[in-house]
Amino acid sequence: MVKKLLLPLVALLAATTGFASDDFPAVSHDGLHLMPDTKLRAVYMKPGADLSQYDKIALLDTYVAFRKNWQRDHNDEEPFDMRVSDKDMKEIRDRVSREFAREMTKVLSTEGGHQMVTGGGSGVLILRPAIINLDITAPDIMSPGMSQTYVASAGSMTLYLELYDGKTGSIIARLIDPEAADNAGIAQVANRVSNTADFDRVVRRWAEILNKHMAQLKS
Repeated sequence: MVKKLLLPLVALLAATTGFASDDFPAVSHDGLHLMPDTKLRAVYMKPGADLSQYDKIALLDTYVAFRKNWQRDHNDEEPFDMRVSDKDMKEIRDRVSREFAREMTKVLSTEGGHQMVTGGGSGVLILRPAIINLDITAPDIMSPGMSQTYVASAGSMTLYLELYDGKTGSIIARLIDPEAADNAGIAQVANRVSNTADFDRVVRRWAEILNKHMAQLKS
């Protein structure tokens, strides 16, 4: 398996503070340069980096973190049988991680034609994803009862994705993009199926942007 390129959690969260203001430094702490006019909120690249040299992709497990105080805020507004437990939190994080990998792999492999591998090496691009500030409006914790919840938006989250060279282990790029599931203000039933569908649409957009960029470089 690919050795996980772990950074301290404090560094991960510190790197994303202030992203809502679009006030990003021109050069990151590790020498990556901010790219202009991208479809994501912020894209940092190593000078001279060339993604066209990679024909294989290794996708690491997705780190998932909820918005600060999300559990407390949600439980304050819900009856006892609808409150989210610590066990529910873990199950949601696990589902988000699995679903992110499934959707990302489907776009990059099936549609993009990239070979997905589990080890580093020459020609391997390592993706280290994190979903942070996860804010689910109406989580489906499979509580008993027949009640339905209607929401105008399923919630929001932020992608924090780092790209590494599979041979040297050096960082190539960093992508940061906050996204909200948008139902155009129309109230819809929220459940596990609808939440997953909204999540998949956002992840697919991220995967298609990466896939399109790599395809353009190769052509």
